[in-house]
Amino acid sequence: MVVAVKAIACTPPRQLELPFSRLQVPDIRTLGEYVLCADEKTSIQARIRCHPSLAASSGHAVRVEHEYDRGGSLAYLAAWDVHRARLFGRLEPTTGIAPFGRLVSQFMSVEPYRSAERVFLVVDNGSSHRGERAVKRMAALYPKLVLVHLPVHASWLDQIEIYFSIVQRKVLTPADSLSLVELGRRILDFQARYEESAVPFEWKFTRRDLGKLLRRIAEHESLPMAA
Repeated sequence: MVVAVKAIACTPPRQLELPFSRLQVPDIRTLGEYVLCADEKTSIQARIRCHPSLAASSGHAVRVEHEYDRGGSLAYLAAWDVHRARLFGRLEPTTGIAPFGRLVSQFMSVEPYRSAERVFLVVDNGSSHRGERAVKRMAALYPKLVLVHLPVHASWLDQIEIYFSIVQRKVLTPADSLSLVELGRRILDFQARYEESAVPFEWKFTRRDLGKLLRRIAEHESLPMAA
């Protein structure tokens, strides 16, 4: 059971009512310290429909042509300041150590992160920033940057995934583009617009809430199958 595996991988402190967000985002209020989280949204395809999509109208849902030409794909790398709701993003042909390094440089080269006492960067265990090598590589480039890895199978605790889910719903669904360039422009335009009104995410889901969810799932799985 996937939920149970994640629960085991991410066992929180003893305080049952401590929100899961506190596991990933330390309550840092010290002047000069910042917390960001980052990840990559891979293989975003530009699907160029053979006929234009039709907008929703009275009595009709959106109509999308099922045939399309492939216009290429891109990767969207983004970082999110969890306390200040600031976004940094870039488009790359693919993911990897070098593209991820360019994302880190994007925010570490500007204030207030450039002169910060410490910058904590929360990431999952993707190949672009996995393991002790990544920690040492980042520390060599940015001595004040502290790379923090989430537990395995716990990338869902990375708050940038919440933003990516918003992008998926608001920008990438349905998958309908005029070109790869248009798709990239749409993503970055949305990023700029979203940041204008963004506020920090406030998670309230606790260990006790997770326990209730697991019990409901277990009860459902124990029900006899219908004949």
